[in-house]
Amino acid sequence: MQIDTIAKKLLFNTVRVDTVLEDGTEGSGTAFVIAHKGVHGLRRFIVTNRHLVDGVRSGSLVFTQAHEGQPLIGMRFELEIEEFPDAWFVHPDPDIDLAIVPMAPLERAASEQGVQLYYHSIDTALVPDTSVVKAFDALEEILFVGYPNGVWDHVNLLPIMRRGTTATPIEMNFEGQSEFIIDAAVYPGSSGSPVFLYRPEGTPPSGLARAPLYFLGVISSVFFREEENQLVPGPVPASESTNMVRQSEMIDLGLVIKSTQVVSLLNEYSRRWKE
Repeated sequence: MQIDTIAKKLLFNTVRVDTVLEDGTEGSGTAFVIAHKGVHGLRRFIVTNRHLVDGVRSGSLVFTQAHEGQPLIGMRFELEIEEFPDAWFVHPDPDIDLAIVPMAPLERAASEQGVQLYYHSIDTALVPDTSVVKAFDALEEILFVGYPNGVWDHVNLLPIMRRGTTATPIEMNFEGQSEFIIDAAVYPGSSGSPVFLYRPEGTPPSGLARAPLYFLGVISSVFFREEENQLVPGPVPASESTNMVRQSEMIDLGLVIKSTQVVSLLNEYSRRWKE
């Protein structure tokens, strides 16, 4: 496969997160690679949800291997991270469900084992500014990439792409938080999935929102129907075996943390740490 389109590159933006919780339960989730130019120059990071790394006994990130800059499709490299929860830098606001880890030490660890990692990072330049956000309509089509219910092409190591729409305007802060809602099939394993506004080639531009791709945010929670006429948001669980999934009904509404919060976390990390 020639990696020559935006959509194909997004197949190699996500990283599968496999975890073992303290109670021995196995889970999976989604992370992705982002590039950010901060006070110490351009650096790359892995981004995921805080709830995917808290309370984890052990965890690993699954990459595709590379050779001379090209992907070795199906060649798996699983990078196990010791003391998994401690490796992540979490958002200083405990209510913001984000965590990051720099790519540089991960790539060094892979290189020490003779492995090159293949991935395509998205850039924080894809985060829409205020004027572009104001140009978005109340209803926009979105794309998110990840491993719903742990489903993926485990032979070719490719994630699942899914479509949906915004359910609340991106311009507004849902319930006063830096979040918005999407109408999409969000399942266990979708936690940490990056959400994009993607306009395929040939789609007419809309006002100031002319770029083919915008990074809108990160899936964090899904709405559950716990009992008749009661809807509550809850973290997208890493494992479908949790009681929440068995006893509650997901209603295909996902809560997305806005990408501006990812940028603020990256800036905070860059302010504290040079390496």
